[in-house]
Amino acid sequence: MKTIMITGASGFVGRYLAEAFLKQGNTVTGMGTSADHDFDRQYDNFSWVCADTSLPGDWQNHVGAADIIINLAGKNIFKPWTRAYKDAIYESRIQTTQNLVDAMGDNWDGQLISASAAGYYGDRGDTVLYETEPCGNGFLAGVCRDWEAHAFRAEEKGAKVAVIRLGVVLGEGGALSVMGRAFKFFVGGPLGSGSQWFPWIYIEDLARAVLFLVSGNSSGVFNFTGAVPLRQKDFAKALGRAMMRPAFMPAPAFMVKLVMGELGASLLQSQKAMPGGLENAGFTFGCQTADRALGHIYVAGNKK
Repeated sequence: MKTIMITGASGFVGRYLAEAFLKQGNTVTGMGTSADHDFDRQYDNFSWVCADTSLPGDWQNHVGAADIIINLAGKNIFKPWTRAYKDAIYESRIQTTQNLVDAMGDNWDGQLISASAAGYYGDRGDTVLYETEPCGNGFLAGVCRDWEAHAFRAEEKGAKVAVIRLGVVLGEGGALSVMGRAFKFFVGGPLGSGSQWFPWIYIEDLARAVLFLVSGNSSGVFNFTGAVPLRQKDFAKALGRAMMRPAFMPAPAFMVKLVMGELGASLLQSQKAMPGGLENAGFTFGCQTADRALGHIYVAGNKK
């Protein structure tokens, strides 16, 4: 069994991964700004550290004891992008990663799995995006580029580094809790033309893929996106079917940008990101399609 340290462990993905590791019998230290964590009471092998990981502090003492670090910390991007909030999005990710690497000392032989996003590629139309594609343009692309660069600094300390470029994570919470609201009230539909490619991954496959990378002590860059890509309008239809709601109320691109500003523009970007790295390493997805993933999430009697 291993000692796992997770930054951002109170978030949607962090909680899911923490529980996956705990159920395997591993020891998990979770970190975040929440005062406490309910896993502290549920699991004997879980401990919680309340800390702002974007700042140096005593929390860094846990780095040396960890076999594996899962780095997920970062401000929620689904808020208005004021200049100050864009700075917070950037700094929460870059500074946390820098602080983690700084705390590794001169010789840390563990594995760092550090989050990034499919937003790394920018707006790329119909281009098929494997991990070797260059960084795109725009704010999120720049955040991801620098975030990844700071994570790979850990290789200088002896670490194995795996960067995971996440698509939109589908599960009971997270982005679906926001996207599903319009559908719940019968006003759901595609964003803009809906022709843009929508990178997605089912939360269960995300957790299985992280465990897969841990079991192989893998390194490199991996697109964490579903095996079968789809366009945003097709995702909207699939979500409508799963929620038993129509999906005929498109949000025009100009309105998305007017209401949501730069964040809205980023939601209209197209990324046909393919999980070549995972599949070439031998990983098999449990949910091949978004329809199947959404069907698991919105089961009868669980329409959220």
